[in-house]
Amino acid sequence: MQRQRLEQSEIEGLLGDWPGWAYDLVLELRELVLNVAPELAETVAYKSLYYYKPGQPYGVIGGNVCLIGVRGDCVHLAFLHGAFLPDPDGLLQGTGKAKRHIELRSKENMRRGPLEMLIRAAIAHQPNVR
Repeated sequence: MQRQRLEQSEIEGLLGDWPGWAYDLVLELRELVLNVAPELAETVAYKSLYYYKPGQPYGVIGGNVCLIGVRGDCVHLAFLHGAFLPDPDGLLQGTGKAKRHIELRSKENMRRGPLEMLIRAAIAHQPNVR
């Protein structure tokens, strides 16, 4: 299966719409996601970087692993199916039916180990199987 990655110009176009302070943090999160899960496809959807398992029902939504976006004064690492993921470190925030997110304001407050665990759990999660 061929990996689907964004071109550098597409990433720069999206980042150009975001505050300058977020640039390095977004790229660091992108690198983390792709190192943990190089098999994921990457696209831009809803003004965010989306990472998903190709070939899943409902495309980027059903196969969603995580997304990276800027909301207010922080970068969000969000999981559309986050309410169903194990979160022993209590990082996930939100009260929606399914979506959860982690707010990041600097590379220094990134907890790589727990973030990697959540990304792996999101990959393993099968939203269509209950």
